[in-house]
Amino acid sequence: MPSSMTLLELLAPTAFVLGAIYFLRNSMPIENPWTRRALFCLVWGVVAWYLQWRLTVTVLPADGAWYEIAWLWFCFIVEVLAIFDQLILYISFLRTTNHSAAADRHEARLRALPPEQLPSVDIFIPTYNEPVEVLEKTITGALCLDYPNAKVWVLDDGRREWLKDFCESKGVGYLNRPDNAHAKAGNINHALTKTDSEFVAIFDADFVPQRNFLMRTVGFFADPKIGIVQVPHAFYNPDPMQANLALRKSLPDEQRFFFDVIMPCRDAWDAAFCCGSNSVTRRSALQEVGGGLPTDSITEDMLLSMTLLRKGYVTRYLSEHLAYGLAPESVEAFFVQRERWARGAIQIFFLSKGPFGPGLTLMQRLLFLPSHWLTLGLRTFVALMAPLVFLWAGISPVFDVSAPDVVHYYLPLILATAGGMWVFAPSQHLPLVSLVQGTLLSFRVLPVVLATLIKPFGHPFKVTPKGGASQKSDYSRGIFWVAAGLMAATFLGILANMAPEWRVVDDVDVLPVVAFWSAINMVVLFLVCMVALQAPMRRGEERIEIREPIWIVSPAGMIAECESIDLSISGVGIRTGAASRLSVRAGDAVRVFVKEVGFVAGAVVRSSQQAVAVQFDLPPSLERDLLIRKLFTAGLDTVEVEASAWSSTRALFASIVTTRTDHTNAAEAAAPAPAEKPVVKLPARSLVIEPQFQDRRLAEVASSRREAA
Repeated sequence: MPSSMTLLELLAPTAFVLGAIYFLRNSMPIENPWTRRALFCLVWGVVAWYLQWRLTVTVLPADGAWYEIAWLWFCFIVEVLAIFDQLILYISFLRTTNHSAAADRHEARLRALPPEQLPSVDIFIPTYNEPVEVLEKTITGALCLDYPNAKVWVLDDGRREWLKDFCESKGVGYLNRPDNAHAKAGNINHALTKTDSEFVAIFDADFVPQRNFLMRTVGFFADPKIGIVQVPHAFYNPDPMQANLALRKSLPDEQRFFFDVIMPCRDAWDAAFCCGSNSVTRRSALQEVGGGLPTDSITEDMLLSMTLLRKGYVTRYLSEHLAYGLAPESVEAFFVQRERWARGAIQIFFLSKGPFGPGLTLMQRLLFLPSHWLTLGLRTFVALMAPLVFLWAGISPVFDVSAPDVVHYYLPLILATAGGMWVFAPSQHLPLVSLVQGTLLSFRVLPVVLATLIKPFGHPFKVTPKGGASQKSDYSRGIFWVAAGLMAATFLGILANMAPEWRVVDDVDVLPVVAFWSAINMVVLFLVCMVALQAPMRRGEERIEIREPIWIVSPAGMIAECESIDLSISGVGIRTGAASRLSVRAGDAVRVFVKEVGFVAGAVVRSSQQAVAVQFDLPPSLERDLLIRKLFTAGLDTVEVEASAWSSTRALFASIVTTRTDHTNAAEAAAPAPAEKPVVKLPARSLVIEPQFQDRRLAEVASSRREAA
């Protein structure tokens, strides 16, 4: 038994794991398949060694009251389910892909073709209730695509008259339908009956394609087995965790691990799937599966990929940021999105077209299991409640475990699984960040998963709020107070067991271990409380950091060359410098010359010797379109964050002791919220307005202005 071991014997497994992980991380390239296999064998050898001890020593010999045995077995089963979910992930890590070189070849081939020989593409922008400030970026971005043989269609399930007029003014197609049956999937299926291009590109209403999106993706369809080409979701605004902890430049967005690591691995197993936006689909493949998207699940995109797999078509994943959109802008919007994803994944589990239906490989079945959603809430529940139950009731989640057991068995397990993730995803998987995000999400996902397991279908479809609709909530009260209550109960439980007269726990030798576990839980719960407190939402536009020459014309007609600090649709920050002869004051009307855009009128809202902030007066115009083109279609706002487990943990702890401030640009803070347009509904009938001839005027004008500048 570990208690009778020498210190060297006790620490031997830990030393072995650390040494092996360090060797693999620093001596063998992870791109090598043999490195991946060696790492897999190391991690899962340790896991198997742990599980045999866990079952034979801490579970099977257990005795006690029925409720003690039931709690022990419940914790063990949840742990095994979580390990099974990790096993699927690690198996997928054995392979990975990178199709950028193939995209280079396809792009060169397409650009060499005459425009009329390029495959035709219909660009669908499905929308329901998104405001104009969200939609105008996506529509303008679609018009800026450097792909001549494409038509842009806005699919309006809100039947809004103002949007029809807006589309006509832009020359893009407009489609609506008599009803809203099957939500987004039904909207797209209706549009498929009104259009006829060879391929269909789909962008959610908030995702702006980059100019080369189609040139980088359409070429893959030269392979007849490709049914869908999917690219990652990337964002030009901070997600709730980045925003509420003021850590946008310290933490990557929470979807990077999935899109940068997991999806390339799924692609290598031919198990990547369509993610609803930023994809191109072969129309003939859709015709083979009934003419459109399946409507059996609210996550029709994943179900479509599985349906096409059974017809011999694969979803190819290109890991390049070719479109940027809005991450959920509030905690509530985040929950609405993830609850829909969880419910849809569980629904697919019950369908004959799901992972247990015919026509899939074993690995594809495993990768399409909703194991993540099934275990996320359960493992968080056990992680938070096990110390509490032990501290307040004396009921242990394990039988006859000592502190040396924890060092000898648990510590190597944690180091092996965490170390493996560190090697496979050194800057995408951040342990403490993932723990906080998972805990936050599990409070809402666990009830949804349990409800969907009982009643899989018949739940209403909820659209993720975007723009102004997402900014109405102040904080997530339920999450905040539940997390705060659990944190307080954990702290009081530790205090109570420190005093002999109040102590509930009989085995005081394990109290330090339980106290350490509880301390981690309290840190996580405190950070969950902070994320649940919604940061002030500005109604201005997202700022993009741009350092380039910019010219400002004062009211007296003096022209000064300066440098931009950041730029948005609503304003610009300008660094003037001590040598500048510019003399402007707050309230002065000025004109600013922006490269690739031209002159933009505005007013000074803040002025100092070193910097000037200008609020734009920019109504719908060619200049506004060109500014959108400049800001959102050339990958300017990548905000790539190079983080590590250590740097992200340090940033999270720093956020605990620092005061959150609103980093709003003064030009944007002064900008009034855009007036809401009156919602005048069109008649409930199908309406088709064909797109007008698109002469690429934005690209041509921008090119000429860039050369002139």
